[in-house]
Amino acid sequence: MNKIKLIILREYLTRVKKKSFLIITILGPLLFAGLMIVPAWMALQNTDIQNIEVIDNNGLFVNNLENTETINFYYSDKDIQEAKEGFYESHYTAILYIPKDFSKHEITLYYKKQPGALTLKHIETNIENVVENNRLQKLYNISLADLQSIKPDIKIKTVYRDEKGNEETKENTVNMVLGYAGAILIYMFIFMYGVQVMRGVIEEKTNRIVEVIISSVKPFELMMGKIIGIALVGLTQFTLWVVLTAGISVFGQGLIMSKVNQMQSVEQMVSQSANSAVSDANLNKQMQVKKVMEVIRNIPFTRIILTFLFYFIFGYLMYAALFAAVGSAVDSEADTQQFIMPITIPLVLSIVMAQFIIMNPESNLAFWMSIFPLTSPIVMMIRVPFGVEWWELALSMLLLIGGFIATTWLAGKIYRTGILMYGKKVTYKELWKWLKF
Repeated sequence: MNKIKLIILREYLTRVKKKSFLIITILGPLLFAGLMIVPAWMALQNTDIQNIEVIDNNGLFVNNLENTETINFYYSDKDIQEAKEGFYESHYTAILYIPKDFSKHEITLYYKKQPGALTLKHIETNIENVVENNRLQKLYNISLADLQSIKPDIKIKTVYRDEKGNEETKENTVNMVLGYAGAILIYMFIFMYGVQVMRGVIEEKTNRIVEVIISSVKPFELMMGKIIGIALVGLTQFTLWVVLTAGISVFGQGLIMSKVNQMQSVEQMVSQSANSAVSDANLNKQMQVKKVMEVIRNIPFTRIILTFLFYFIFGYLMYAALFAAVGSAVDSEADTQQFIMPITIPLVLSIVMAQFIIMNPESNLAFWMSIFPLTSPIVMMIRVPFGVEWWELALSMLLLIGGFIATTWLAGKIYRTGILMYGKKVTYKELWKWLKF
């Protein structure tokens, strides 16, 4: 046992002292926190203000185009030629020219700086609404606002209710993101650290260091020490990611909420005047940001993190044993391809089927893939945010532990023979003989 501890310590310290480990450990939390904070922060930021001079020869659009926080319409009686000649001396950023018969002649926007796609879409939508409203008034004596008020705005609230009557509100979009993100992380960790195990075995084997090591420890002890040592590296990195991401996220959310509160104070001072459209836009943004913050607070992070840790640890241990067996059976990394393919197919298949499982988390395919040990680390992680029956989770965990024990036993038999074999191309037939030996 002491020998395994020494191997674990060596594998762990060798990897955590590398610069690549430190860089990834720092960049990871910044990326994850950014994915949560940046969208909410950007929602509060103002883009370039567009001051648009409207030359309306038709007369239909005067005072009917809706201002926003970043788009202001100013109506002018100038001739279009006069407006263009004085364009660069004015404070306007664009000129919107609407000809008298705009059904035959195009509406034109002259600009100093290329407007964004959202700005153009807003202008087009405004013009379409004014034209539609005018036609409705003429034909049916009804306004566009009256017509829109007839349309129902229905949103379905999804609530999970268990057998004991406990209810929990679910946000499907958030569940989809969390499930897929957790699956990708496990997929990435298994590949990243499993391959490290395989490369470490190949390196020791080709350098003939393993011959010296085997004289002091048993092959199985060496394999387990290497697998557990690298697993602890992964856990260390993941723990640091969680702590740093949580710290950065809390700090970022504090800044966002302070900005929201500041905007609310300003809105209370704004009178109900021409700026009402801007005020409404800001209030809508505040409501959206608050909704995002509320959704984030309601996420069961503890349950998801604990589940993730379990499937990461045992999923990694199971696949790392297989990667170690492959590394012991070959003399170079180039020879690993024929043996890696069967190992990685379940992982790749799980990611390929992720979209179907997200859309149908309770389907038979999702259930069986979340039970089968080779696919359960990824598929069950996708299903957990949507809510999984406790017996399904327990069965999946037990089978994964059983799969880990079985694959470790099989990998140990291959490792024991292959680690000291050099200069021979190993076939599947040969591996089968080693398993029966």
